[in-house]
Amino acid sequence: HAEIDQTLLSAKNSEEKAKKAMVDASRLADELRAEQDHCNSQAKAKKALESQMVELDTKIADAEENAIRGGRAVLAKMESRIRELELELGSVQARTSENQKGFMRSERKSKELAFQLDEDKKNQQRMTELASALQGKIKTYKKQIEEAEEIAALNLAKFRKAQQELEENEERARLAETQLSTNTTYF
Repeated sequence: HAEIDQTLLSAKNSEEKAKKAMVDASRLADELRAEQDHCNSQAKAKKALESQMVELDTKIADAEENAIRGGRAVLAKMESRIRELELELGSVQARTSENQKGFMRSERKSKELAFQLDEDKKNQQRMTELASALQGKIKTYKKQIEEAEEIAALNLAKFRKAQQELEENEERARLAETQLSTNTTYF
């Protein structure tokens, strides 16, 4: 009985692990979608910054032309802005790289959880098959016990009948002895 309880408990635990793994996989899928959305927004920001870079390059060309005419202060200001944008672009690229790494980790974890979920399902199926086999054995044992109880009941009935006959025979023997001793005292 303890083995069946242990098997059923193990099957239940496997089912709970499978449910937990499904919840974790769902959560990771949500996180993965969020990371993808974030990567997409970062890519759009990068394109926007690259577009700004093109615009700034044009402005630099204009500024250089003005600097040649005496606008060196404007040129210095534009170069400063370019450095700021390059730093910002570098920062965006670094964040994009980190996000990509996070995405790869999430994807790997998702695959690991899917594999674990598949293994848990296989284990649960094996446990179910084992439980079915054990239930079959239990039915056979119960049938054997019922048959043994029937035989025991028949033997008990025979014993009681024999015991009753013995008691009746002993009573008749006692009465016969009493009768005999009474008859003997008269003679």
